[in-house]
Amino acid sequence: MIATIILIFIVGYVTIVFENPLKLDKTVPALIMGALMWTVVSIGFHYGYINVVDEHNHIFSLSGVIDESSYETNEDGFIGVLVHHVGKIAEILVFLIGAMTIVELIDLHRGFDVIKEWIGTKNKKKLLWITGIIAFILSSIIDNLTTTIVLISLLRKLIQNRDERLWYVCLIITAANAGGAWSPIGDVTTTMLWIGKRYPVVN
Repeated sequence: MIATIILIFIVGYVTIVFENPLKLDKTVPALIMGALMWTVVSIGFHYGYINVVDEHNHIFSLSGVIDESSYETNEDGFIGVLVHHVGKIAEILVFLIGAMTIVELIDLHRGFDVIKEWIGTKNKKKLLWITGIIAFILSSIIDNLTTTIVLISLLRKLIQNRDERLWYVCLIITAANAGGAWSPIGDVTTTMLWIGKRYPVVN
């Protein structure tokens, strides 16, 4: 069973890597891979071939379990682990839906055109500095990922050449992470660091 799960992961990952030659959106193989892996885990668990460990290192297994109460306890434990991981995936999906909604609303009300006119420069060095500063400031107010998505959407309108755009994307990601770490407002993780008095100190 473990070998089957590893094989599914390898095949799925290779399919994602070669999405361009295969002309597939990486979402499709990723979702199929995840669904198949969880299906195999579920079958393996219920036949007693696979043990499941939760975040508190509690081990749940149906191997050799005869007692009904023990069966229910282990079954509930497995469901809890499954719900936990599905919940984490749902958090990411809901967050991305919200982030893309912001991008679409900005685009709908011609927000990108306004920013594009406001930037008003074709000098690549100046544009690099401007997008980096905007990413730094925005990420200290809103989430890093939302900032990155918004600014990459803007770059698609400003820079047509994909190879050139990648340089700006790298800077935006770096600046967004730096801005998020600098401010306690923009990111939940950063807020936790500030609460723990582990905020960045400028010497």
